[in-house]
Amino acid sequence: MTAADPDIDTFTRPYWDAAAEGHLLLRRCAACDRVHHYPREFCPYCWSEDVTWERASGRATLYTWSVVHRNDLPPFGERVPYVAAVVDLAEGPRMMTEVVDVPEGDLRIGMELEVAFRSEGEVEVPVFGPPSEG
Repeated sequence: MTAADPDIDTFTRPYWDAAAEGHLLLRRCAACDRVHHYPREFCPYCWSEDVTWERASGRATLYTWSVVHRNDLPPFGERVPYVAAVVDLAEGPRMMTEVVDVPEGDLRIGMELEVAFRSEGEVEVPVFGPPSEG
């Protein structure tokens, strides 16, 4: 286990199980109908505990990014350079992630992206890349 490994517990297990199947999950509040990410056991908008898992479309647009050329923390140092990013999910929430398979010179604010999953040890981690054709 490294510092980059997610802390998987009973609450987050559905998120990671869905990721293993290639699906991104979000949380939706039944009280105010808003979607949020990162997963919490309560709504960060109205504080209701009536929240459930919902499958996301996987579509997003690039909000901002930074190309990381140096990172001494394992396993990131082996990946440099990489694109650390924040994306706006189609459902509304913003998500910190990594953009993959897009040349640095092609990155543009507002560009369309789609979720993909990368194996990190025993878990699948959501990353974003170009939309698939068709």
